[in-house]
Amino acid sequence: MNRRILLIEDNHAIAQQLCDFLEQENFQVDYACNGRIGLNLVRKNPYDVIVLDLMLPDIDGIEVCRQIKANNETLIPILMLTARDSLSDKGVGFDSGADDYLTKPFELQEVAMRCTALARRQQLYQSKKIVIGELELDTQQHFVKRKEQLINLSAMDFKILMLLAKAYPNALSRTDIIAQVWGDDFPDSDVLRSHIYTLRNAIDKSFEYPIIKTIHGVGFKLVSEQ
Repeated sequence: MNRRILLIEDNHAIAQQLCDFLEQENFQVDYACNGRIGLNLVRKNPYDVIVLDLMLPDIDGIEVCRQIKANNETLIPILMLTARDSLSDKGVGFDSGADDYLTKPFELQEVAMRCTALARRQQLYQSKKIVIGELELDTQQHFVKRKEQLINLSAMDFKILMLLAKAYPNALSRTDIIAQVWGDDFPDSDVLRSHIYTLRNAIDKSFEYPIIKTIHGVGFKLVSEQ
């Protein structure tokens, strides 16, 4: 599954280089040219890593970092990019919640390597269980329960459910699910619909209310109560 990165950078030349290179390295990259757009994207989408420029035209990168860490329950790792290379500047960055710090100019390959390391570290620290209302997912043993009843899922159905769980309480678009599960090898337009159907039969059919909700024109989301 391709790791998903949000790049928040106001220098369009640097942003273009980073986006092109990271996509070549099989990352899925979203781009924001200022802090407000970046914060809005973080509220709407699940990311494995955020690459954040310190000097932004609207909201200072330090404040953007603080807001992301304060408001996001998944604690997305943040790699801060900046031309400020003094020890005190780095201290301010780490104090705001940055997980790593890279000064400009930098090698594109090093950005990719640090993003990979941050994403792997985050996976190790994440809780092995996700609980959303009546639903419980064990991310290590790959089992699912609803109201303590064990539910058998195929590997692909579990993968899709995990994506929806990580995005909770936000919706995940059909395009995002397809990109993260199949990438460029998506077989046909009916496959996702088929998996959602089997998921609903397994998770919703025998219970009081549906947990998987369709958001028309967008995609799907999980809900914790009726």
